[in-house]
Amino acid sequence: MSAREEAVPVRPLIGVTGRRYRLDLIAGADARYGDRCTDSYMSDFATRIAQAGGLPVHLSYDTDAREVCQWLSGVVITGGQDVHPACWGGDTAVVRDIDPRTNPMVHDPARDAYETGLVRAALERGIPVLGVCRGLQVLNVALGGTLVADLPPGPVSHLSAETAPTDGTADHLVTFEQGSLAAGLFGERTMTNSWHHQAVDRCGTGLVVTGRTSDGVIEAVELPGAPVLGVQWHPEWMKSEDPTMTWIVGAAAKLLAARGEPTHRSVR
Repeated sequence: MSAREEAVPVRPLIGVTGRRYRLDLIAGADARYGDRCTDSYMSDFATRIAQAGGLPVHLSYDTDAREVCQWLSGVVITGGQDVHPACWGGDTAVVRDIDPRTNPMVHDPARDAYETGLVRAALERGIPVLGVCRGLQVLNVALGGTLVADLPPGPVSHLSAETAPTDGTADHLVTFEQGSLAAGLFGERTMTNSWHHQAVDRCGTGLVVTGRTSDGVIEAVELPGAPVLGVQWHPEWMKSEDPTMTWIVGAAAKLLAARGEPTHRSVR
């Protein structure tokens, strides 16, 4: 390396999932293009990943999961619609009349299929995975787990407009299992935001519960021995810096090093 060059870190590629919906669902959209679709992503994920030193990449449903995992060093499965009950053995009668083409904010089977396939492909290649809210549930379903279709009212507010996007309220305190990945990031407990009405019921193969709220609702899961973490809250919306976002970038950087790939490159 010449005196005029310097070594800069290679930023690991982190794939981020999103949504797809018809343009006629957007107020004020030109009606001529109403039957066309657009892909949408929460910018907060890309911003936090970039701030942590990663290179965020938005993934469309058309990005073949196995092929893209040959390039990615990390995957974030983001929040959004309920996972369709057909994916986990739930009651499909309650959603039979919902058309995903005109109401994709409730369910999107195409997204379910893409994200579960992406999780499985990432796990096969040892790629770090972070599941956020719906993403935690997708992670669980991809491994054969089931969900609570609708949480009953209780002492903890899980579907709270007042706490998303913020750092949450005192009643939404998540306590972590000693020695877990989550405990290593947060300590014994942390206060989070919350915006969900479904939750993990039975864990998928290999997943373990490492965080709960006081009412017993599962808020964090992990896959022991693998760089896999699911959280039920929204770290991208926390006003404070949530360590899960820096964790996924750090885990991806470790994967690059373990593969023997260059961790720095020379620039003039």
